[in-house]
Amino acid sequence: MSKYGIMFDGELEDDVFDNESDAQEYALYLESCSREGAEILEMSNPGDYPMDEYEEPDIEVVELDD
Repeated sequence: MSKYGIMFDGELEDDVFDNESDAQEYALYLESCSREGAEILEMSNPGDYPMDEYEEPDIEVVELDD
């Protein structure tokens, strides 16, 4: 049975998932957390962390070898 993981900006996360849909759901969660964090940084210090310079992280669901 295949296992799935998340690559976040080129680094494999520790979490392992039994199916691809759970991994995809977690990847979307990570993406939303990243964006929310960038929005909070912009609100707290807009001169240092403007949203127009925010880059979406590279998040990918990968099938893991047994």
